[in-house]
Order: sequence, then C-alpha cells, then structure tokens
Amino acid sequence: MTEQKAIDGCKKQDRICQKYLFDAYSEAMLMVCLRYVKNLPDAEELMLNGFFSFFKSIDRFIYSGQGAIGAWLKKIMVNECLMFLRKAGTLKIVEEAYAGEVMIDEGLEGRMNAAEIFKLVMALPDGYRTVFNLFVMEGYNHREIAAMLSITEGTSKSQLNKAKAALQKLIKQSGCYS
Repeated sequence: MTEQKAIDGCKKQDRICQKYLFDAYSEAMLMVCLRYVKNLPDAEELMLNGFFSFFKSIDRFIYSGQGAIGAWLKKIMVNECLMFLRKAGTLKIVEEAYAGEVMIDEGLEGRMNAAEIFKLVMALPDGYRTVFNLFVMEGYNHREIAAMLSITEGTSKSQLNKAKAALQKLIKQSGCYS
C-alpha cells in the first residue's frame, strides 16, 4: 500500500489504512515521546493520543510526498508531550539571563553510543530536556520554541545552554569524556 492510498483510506475511516500507518510510524513516534517523558507507559499513552489526534484531523492533511506524514505526526507528538508536561506541572522553565554558549566535544560520538547519550539527556531536568529536544532533535529555532512554551527567546537560549552545560557535566561524570 502506498502512503497516499493509506491517507485516502484514513480519510474514509478505513481501519486497515489506519493500522498500516500506525504500524509504519508507531515505533518512531514512541521514541519521540520518550525523549520528552521519562516513563514508557506515559510515552505510550501520549503516542496513542497523538495517533488519535492524527486520525481525527486527517481531513486537513494534504499529502505532499515522502516524509510528510512523519513530519506531521512528529509535530502532533511533540505537542501532546508539551501539553502533558504542562498539565503535570513538571515543565518548569524559569526566566534566566542568557548563558554563554557551551560547546560539547564533537568527538564524543566515538566514545559514547546513542543509548548512553539518550540516557544522559533523559537525566536532565524537564525544562532543560524539553528545550534541548526541541532545538537539537526537532530542529525548532528559539523563536518557535519560545512561542510553543510561552517563554522569551532569551529564556529558550538560556535553557539550551544550561542543558548543554548539565549534559557536559553528566558526560564527564560518566567517564566517557577526557
């Protein structure tokens, strides 16, 4: 089945097409959710809520080629996670003065695998981790992050730099950084 055919079927409430898209994207979308929330049951629930929102609003989706579904789903999943963090009261971002740019060793990839880096990112406080994920992993700029989180651009920059500093400290503590 092609993605276009699956989208057309989903617009007609075809369960087979919905299952096709769920099966194709659920693993990747679960990983997106896990970057924002720390436990698997919450991430799974957010992923399912995201797919529900996706199928509910499918009539507004216009398929524009390979990658369009994943990008739209990812945006929905990020929004679900941000709403969850706000509602849970764990997304605490304090207005802070802009911190200087913190550099992380580019040779780090050779000393740590993705799972080790993911584990360290998950150890960051929710506010730092959220801004870090939005900027580094999702590719949003500080203006977009500020709008999404109702903060200033300066606060977004500060949170990112504090996240990088905290991550640098965690990397050093892990013994993988010389």
